[in-house]
Amino acid sequence: MLNSLHDALRLRTSPAIFFGSALIIIAFVVLTLVFTDAMDAFFAQGSAWVMDQLGWFYILGVTVFLLFLIYLMISRFGQVRLGADDERPQHTNLSWFSMLFAAGIGTILMFWAVAEPVNHFANPPRQGVEPESMEAATEAMGFTLYHFGLHTWTIFTLPALAFGYFMYKRNLPPRVSSMFQPLLGERIHGPVGRGIDILAIVGTLFGVAVSIGLGTMQINSGLARLVGISESALSQILIIAAVSLVASVSVALGLDRGIKRLSNTNILIAIGLLVFILVSGPTVMMLRGMVESAGTYLSMLPALAFWNDTLADTGWQSGWTVFYWAWTITWSPFVGIFIARISRGRTIRQFVSGVLAFPTLFSVIWFGIFGMGVFNIELNGGGGLVEAVVDEGDIPGAMFVFLENFPFSTVTSAVGVLIVVLFFITSIDSAALVMDTMGSGHEEEAPVHQRVFWVVAIGLIAAILLTATGTTGLAALQNVAILIGLPFFVLGYLMIYSLLRALREDAGEIGVLPTRQWRRVLPPEEFHRRSSDGAVDEEFVVAPDYVHGSEPENAPSIDHPEQPDYVREYRTTTGSLKKIRDIE
Repeated sequence: MLNSLHDALRLRTSPAIFFGSALIIIAFVVLTLVFTDAMDAFFAQGSAWVMDQLGWFYILGVTVFLLFLIYLMISRFGQVRLGADDERPQHTNLSWFSMLFAAGIGTILMFWAVAEPVNHFANPPRQGVEPESMEAATEAMGFTLYHFGLHTWTIFTLPALAFGYFMYKRNLPPRVSSMFQPLLGERIHGPVGRGIDILAIVGTLFGVAVSIGLGTMQINSGLARLVGISESALSQILIIAAVSLVASVSVALGLDRGIKRLSNTNILIAIGLLVFILVSGPTVMMLRGMVESAGTYLSMLPALAFWNDTLADTGWQSGWTVFYWAWTITWSPFVGIFIARISRGRTIRQFVSGVLAFPTLFSVIWFGIFGMGVFNIELNGGGGLVEAVVDEGDIPGAMFVFLENFPFSTVTSAVGVLIVVLFFITSIDSAALVMDTMGSGHEEEAPVHQRVFWVVAIGLIAAILLTATGTTGLAALQNVAILIGLPFFVLGYLMIYSLLRALREDAGEIGVLPTRQWRRVLPPEEFHRRSSDGAVDEEFVVAPDYVHGSEPENAPSIDHPEQPDYVREYRTTTGSLKKIRDIE
């Protein structure tokens, strides 16, 4: 039945994964609208339990992931390439760094650039620090960079590395289930693999929806100040609808004509705003403070990496660090595929060092400049940020209250709204393309209406979370992110084991690292489709399989499965079976 519906809708994807994900999305929307109080209670109680009982698991998990990545970087596996052994990077270092820079800024940096430093300044996370003091300002920068530095990018780097290895070394489909091929074998195409992919797509959708929700609140706050639009549920729904419409056009145009142009434009505007703040503000103080903040972050990092607020038990970490880690890991598959795509041909050492270092460096610059601007206003200027952002709870409006202390505040506030809108659009359409890729299992262009479906789904979930729950928008976003993030952390540990096992299988025990060469794997439904169109050759397989004879000397034996009968039938009828036998 699913296949018939798939064909009737003229889709090109995996029916089970696409319709399974769609069913969960529709069920969530219906249940939230019909049983609002019950759904709100479920997510609130579930997230409260996770924070009380498993907050330590989130804190420990990200630190373990970081230590594992550092181990891979400095180990002999660091010289393994994400691709063939003789393959070289597709992009120059400058181009690669620029694209990592593009991935390193987004709605979250605009949302929290002012809000986080001023919150920690007014309410220091650790006991014994006087609020609104110089010590509080110093620690505020340490905690802010902890939240947006190495640990956040660790959450992106681990799945990105696994995607890169299994997509470009073992030539598996661009799906989360492919990361577990050493454990599942050809069962990545079975019920377990499909379940993992549905979980990944739905989790990514909710994670991106949380980002879109934050961006919507910030856009609404900015427009309220600029043109008097009310900060209401109706306004937020209209904002999401309008921006989703533009994102649908962008995703229909494709990666190069739509997303790439918007991303490049947005980067330039964001850098322009950053430079304006630096030049028009206390420039020397900001530069000095930026450098000092980097030192504060590095000095606090070893302790913060394991800090669980055990003795004071204030609950502060639940609303900040645990929320960040849980939220970030839900949309890490989306960012992971993007990073993997631009990093093909690089060694693991180049990959890990670059992906961790350069976005973190940008965060140090971004938050250093904005954070020092916040403290200058509060300690040396007229103040007002603590009152507006902390006392009155106007976190979405923090950036615009901050800009009122600089020249041309109306213009810069309009620019700030534009930046968030563009981040909003690029986040939605990039996520839509990635989720569609994970659903279809290949990177060829899909039907436009199939890609647009994911844009609509993201916008719909964001609108539901913001306006149809019984709690305030930000609280609803936090509750959902914390609860949905839990299974992703469990998968993270399995991902470490699977990646390490694959590296050891492909490398053998010798010092030089020649590796098995793996055939291109297609999902069964895509293989059938291409077979019918005459577009499959002998290089494509269904069961994950390597070229016999390509394994290094002393490499451990692993399964070398027979391909399904219909693959052999196809190759027999096309005359390619003899070629395969020659290879084998």
